[in-house]
This record gives sequence, C-alpha cells and structure tokens, in this order.
Amino acid sequence: MVRLARADDAAACAAIYRPAVENSWISFEEIAPGAAAMRDRIVSTGATHPWLVYEDDAVAGFAYATKHRERAAYRWSVDVSVHVDAGARRRGVGRALYAVLFRILERQGFHRAYAGIALPNDASIALHRAAGFNYVGVYTEVGFKNGAWGDVTWWQRPIASPGIAATVPADPIPLAQLGLPALAAALSI
Repeated sequence: MVRLARADDAAACAAIYRPAVENSWISFEEIAPGAAAMRDRIVSTGATHPWLVYEDDAVAGFAYATKHRERAAYRWSVDVSVHVDAGARRRGVGRALYAVLFRILERQGFHRAYAGIALPNDASIALHRAAGFNYVGVYTEVGFKNGAWGDVTWWQRPIASPGIAATVPADPIPLAQLGLPALAAALSI
C-alpha cells in the first residue's frame, strides 16, 4: 500500500536510506540522517510536496518530491527520489511509489520531474526508464565521496502535457491545500 508518510515513519525511512549513504555512491550525503532528522525532512517536505511510503507488513520504501530550484520560473518543476529496502527490491515497490507520486504531482499542477542518479547505478537507471524518464545528461565529477570524484546522470519526466502554455499556468497547489478527494484519488492504485 502506498500512503502519505507520517512523522512516525521516520525511523523506517532512515533505516532504508542509511546504506545508500554509508555503503555506496547512491547518495552524496556523507552522514546518514537519523530518525529525528528524517522526521524533520518528512514534515517540512510534506507541507508543499508529497512524501510517500510503501507499506506492506512494514515500510518497504519511500519516495518524495522537492522544489527543483529557487528561481520563480522553476516552480512547476520538482526533483524526485525513491529508495527501496534491499529486501523489497525488484517487487514493484519503486514503480508503485512513483506511479502514485506522479498522480499527486499532476493534481498539484506540476509540469516536470527531474532525478539525479549517481553512477554506477544500473538498477536505478532501469527503474527511472520504466517510470517514463528520459536521459538528459551527466554532471561529471560533481561530488567527492569515498575518496573519489563521482558523476551524476540527470533524467526528466513529463508530469503534465508538454507544450507551450497560451497563458501563465496556475501556481502549483501546496500538498496541504490539495484537498482530500483529489489526494484520495491519487493514492488509489
């Protein structure tokens, strides 16, 4: 089941995310956030953008969207990320999370989603391709971790219909203002 994350999901999300920080290039963070820091992220993100968890018997993965950039013209774009527990991979958890995330983002009025994938990460590239992302390019040697410079590929996916708007689109709706019927419809798989 995919649902909105709650503050009490923080410990589970932190546990899923920790190996990506401590044992790989998947995250460019150097210190894994604990439950309290993850709780702060869930709460602050959830005011404007969705943070979702996939829960079976326990939380098996999470996905969220954040602001793409600070400049005003970027307000219709989001950065997205998905993390799945090692024991739940290749079971459709990431795809389910992204499917619901994009339905919510569309209802909020967002236009494009962007994802950065640190290399190497064939599994994440496959997931993002399956979720409708297209390759944009690569930032070479953009971060230093584990004693070496790392590259990040960038991917994009349309959320709303592409094209040039005849008028300025309405501002995206903050998640807290989306309304229960629209949110309930987006959460149903």
